[in-house]
Amino acid sequence: MKIKYLFLFLAIALNMTAQDKFFTLEDLNFGGNNFANMQPKNMWLTWWGDQLIQTDVEECYTIDARTGKKKLLFTLDDINKWADSDDSVRYVRHLSNATFPYPDKPLVAVGNRKAFILVDFKAKEVVWEDSLSGQTANDWNSVSRATAYVEDHQLFIVDGEGKKHQLSTDGSREIVYGQSVHRNEWGIGKGTFWSPDGQRLAFYRMDQSMVTDYPQVDIFPRAATYEPDKYPMAGMTSHKVTVGVYDLKTRKTVYLQAGDPTDRYFTNIAWSPDSKYIFMFELNRAQNDCRLKCYDAATGQFSYQLCRETSPKYVEPLHPIQFLPWDNNLFILQSQKDGYNHLYLYSIKGECIKQLTSGPWVVLDVLGFNKQQKSIVFAANKEHPLHRRLYSVSVADGKIAALESVDGVHRGELSPSGNFLVDRFSTPTRPRVIDVVDITKKTPRHTNLLEAEDPWADYRQPLFECGSIKAADGVTDLYWRMVKPYDFDPTKKYPTVVYVYGGPHAHNVEASWHWSSRSWETYMALKGYIVFILDNRGSENRGRDFEQATFHQLGQIEMKDQMEGVKYLKSLSYVDADRLGVHGWSYGGFMTISLMTNYPDVFKVGVAGGPVIDWQWYEVMYGERYMGTPQSNPEGYEKCSLLKQAGNLKGRLQIITGYNDNTVVPQHCLSFLDACVKAGTQPDFFAYPGEEHNMRGHASVHLHERITRYFEDYLK
Repeated sequence: MKIKYLFLFLAIALNMTAQDKFFTLEDLNFGGNNFANMQPKNMWLTWWGDQLIQTDVEECYTIDARTGKKKLLFTLDDINKWADSDDSVRYVRHLSNATFPYPDKPLVAVGNRKAFILVDFKAKEVVWEDSLSGQTANDWNSVSRATAYVEDHQLFIVDGEGKKHQLSTDGSREIVYGQSVHRNEWGIGKGTFWSPDGQRLAFYRMDQSMVTDYPQVDIFPRAATYEPDKYPMAGMTSHKVTVGVYDLKTRKTVYLQAGDPTDRYFTNIAWSPDSKYIFMFELNRAQNDCRLKCYDAATGQFSYQLCRETSPKYVEPLHPIQFLPWDNNLFILQSQKDGYNHLYLYSIKGECIKQLTSGPWVVLDVLGFNKQQKSIVFAANKEHPLHRRLYSVSVADGKIAALESVDGVHRGELSPSGNFLVDRFSTPTRPRVIDVVDITKKTPRHTNLLEAEDPWADYRQPLFECGSIKAADGVTDLYWRMVKPYDFDPTKKYPTVVYVYGGPHAHNVEASWHWSSRSWETYMALKGYIVFILDNRGSENRGRDFEQATFHQLGQIEMKDQMEGVKYLKSLSYVDADRLGVHGWSYGGFMTISLMTNYPDVFKVGVAGGPVIDWQWYEVMYGERYMGTPQSNPEGYEKCSLLKQAGNLKGRLQIITGYNDNTVVPQHCLSFLDACVKAGTQPDFFAYPGEEHNMRGHASVHLHERITRYFEDYLK
């Protein structure tokens, strides 16, 4: 009997111990040594035609999309055996990134830093090899099997037969070929664009010789070295971009005859299905006049203009046009000209045939096309601003059908035919779910592949809540997240930190796991803080007018909305209004110092990371879109500058920067420190040597511990 009770006591004690585990930053932060173990279970999946493949580290499995049953396809040892990879060139270390580029052929593409190979897993042999996978900006075309890459600033192609083509000779730090331009704005993420037949390559050439250098320094050699960045600031001279087209058959390059590239932006390059024409959005420097134009790929000559969109504020093309797979004369264009980003059907000559989606919601992504149903598969927040759901729209009649039925945040991966869809989603209480969906059925059929358990189940977890308040205009709904201590007691008063970003093209609150809470918020809650996050006007996915409300006056509307959040916090009996803090990074750093200096009696402590201080020192593309130039909007620049606010600082403010930040250059922080010296105010300052805008690796753990300690020292 005593033994029975002893075992019962031990079981209860062990269970209590398990439930009483406390997180550390090594668990929570992405640079931590236990971070990977604290993430919800996942599956790595890809498509081989309509066949779903699971790509594990050492095996690849086929998955029956209708039953979810798995079958071994091959192993890592198989691949290395078939590749005869005893030598170091072909040796493959994992299969996680394996792809199946040909729906009708048993070929898997795998590689390492030295080689990229195609293996026929039925014939059990290598059928093709490219030894250039370690080069910069690799771009491989599956049709011609040609690879474009950059080496020593020059752009090259190695064709499918292994012949090397040199496309440039004047490449340098100042003349950049085949890489992203315009500082990655307007959805630009690369600089080479293959034609569908793989015979022509469109590429960017950026001349930035006229752009001012920003004097970055590498401190790690004994004698520090000068490593400048090309950084065009608002209102200053910007770079010039042209678009070349190389033809593998003629071995000649032509440039699109788009006219003088001075103060113009070229973006969202797309090819016609027959590989004969290139379509490109062109913006003026003020970014309020956008034109979609067509060029002859063989000659570079301008053919015709398809459409034009202007705005009293700005136009922001983010997506290339996409041709319908069943009709080479029709394409879809995304635009928010009616106030929300929606899909429009156009003819190849530029006739707008019809608007396919409409309403006070945003198309977030186009996943692809279903050829059988002649429909477009897309993601949108149609049901609620905090949800991301998956839909299809019929091109014929515009009818929209939901492809799943669970509120939350869904991301899809469509098979090439569009018949099947991998649906990855989470909800505030479900960490990760993966379904495969057969969308050929009248009612889409779901097969569950994964329902991840809560990896935090054995730990003391905070309370995650979500709600809404009205913006400062008294009309617009704003959504917030609140993270409370695990042992929250409504009769107590808690120090509270407002975490803020607030800028365009970002949001903090959505209906995913824990309402999309950041891990640092959990860490702070475990230390006895409440953390509050509000998406103000100016943030993304709420429509054009919501985001453009901040035009030419960054920080002003955002502060008013954030202060509505503070008003709400002060109405809560458990929030200690005398212990309010604020923290944010980048645009959030700008917002943190803005709030600390415009409302100095409200916030006791702030931590501002990588903050913009004065928009005249920010780069041309982003800065001028939202603020114009210092010459055209001097009142706005003056109003938004934090330099003149330095004397208002009362609370404790820590400013943190990467010493080699090439996004928000150190001039911002240093100029604010100088203004504080002159004004007699006393901020604290910390820099991370060698780091850029965001701390990488384990430095991120150090950063978040430093942020936490500052609040522990001065707010608690």
